[in-house]
Amino acid sequence: MTGGMDPLPPEAILAVAPVPLQRIANELRDVVRTTFPEVIERVRPGWHLIGYDLKVDGRRKPVYFAYVGAEAIHVHLGFEHGWAMRDPRGMLQGVGITKQVRWLTFEIGDAVDREACAELVREAAAVAMMSRGERAIRAMDRDDELRSG
Repeated sequence: MTGGMDPLPPEAILAVAPVPLQRIANELRDVVRTTFPEVIERVRPGWHLIGYDLKVDGRRKPVYFAYVGAEAIHVHLGFEHGWAMRDPRGMLQGVGITKQVRWLTFEIGDAVDREACAELVREAAAVAMMSRGERAIRAMDRDDELRSG
């Protein structure tokens, strides 16, 4: 016999946001699911967000790499290991706020640049699949690139 509650649907977690932000959140969900059709989308109620995992060959547990989180005033597309991501367009937020996570923020009326978001989603997945040491090297390489111009 299995116990526990049924998982919350993503729409339940988005219901806190006004309808225009729900539309943006659903577009961001679509970007993630289109970029990785095999992605595992699951509500993480304790964090008030929709998390995304990918199965990785040779690992028992899927790798958490991205999320969509809706609030009353904005929506985030976030990346678990954003600190180590390349961000050639300079879009990621969170430096100086969190050690690890980076995100994009969308407010009512903002357009979603689907291609730019998909690039970051692909980068986030690649970084999440790296070892901790590989991520550290990636971040140092990225910082060297930034310094050299």
